[in-house]
Amino acid sequence: MSEARWMVDTVLTGVIAPLGGPGKLSAIDKHPVNQRLWLAETGLHGDEQADKRHHGGLEKALHHYPFDHYALWRDEWQAGETGLVRLTQPGAFGENLSTTGLTEASVCVGDVYRIGGALIQVSQPRQPCWKLNVRFDRADMSRRVQDTHRTGWYYRVLEAGEIGAGDSLERLARPHSEWPIERLLRVLYVERDDYDSLAAMASLAVLTPSWRATAAKRVASRQVESWASRLDTPTAD
Repeated sequence: MSEARWMVDTVLTGVIAPLGGPGKLSAIDKHPVNQRLWLAETGLHGDEQADKRHHGGLEKALHHYPFDHYALWRDEWQAGETGLVRLTQPGAFGENLSTTGLTEASVCVGDVYRIGGALIQVSQPRQPCWKLNVRFDRADMSRRVQDTHRTGWYYRVLEAGEIGAGDSLERLARPHSEWPIERLLRVLYVERDDYDSLAAMASLAVLTPSWRATAAKRVASRQVESWASRLDTPTAD
């Protein structure tokens, strides 16, 4: 592939199902789809979200996770750990797109790609949540994903169309080469008092409103928001 064109290895969807304790539902369990699917503004046909407040929608229609990370995760796992079996094929992280050759270091917010008959734009990094803890049977998995910056990223859909495994993912535009996904993650989670960068994030029009609002609030308050409710698995009622 050329510098600006990659292959989509796998397209995945999932349906709402129980996850963990009673009453907990999720569609994080994604499976490969062989036929071509319609990608609408709110996501892939047949792909479900149990919590539409935090998943799916116009700004998070499609989740992309690099298969490049899977070998790194396997190397860090202990033999016999429950979650290791999930790291043999795409879908472990609830992704809709799986590729090799693209990572958080090489993808920038605002990048526009042609995939099959659709046009998509990178909108934000994925913010890992406690459902990863349950899925991998590790209480710290969501924090590990956040701390390693192996989060993947989301797209908004600019033009709906059919997509499928084997399609090329061609980058057509890069309006913000100074803002790779990895930098957004570093500013939000590591360099948490870099107020100049946070202010720049808050004014970045291609970034999702929720991320811009978080950056603006931190600049105004000089306080880092709590991540506990997102990262820590809820206790049983």
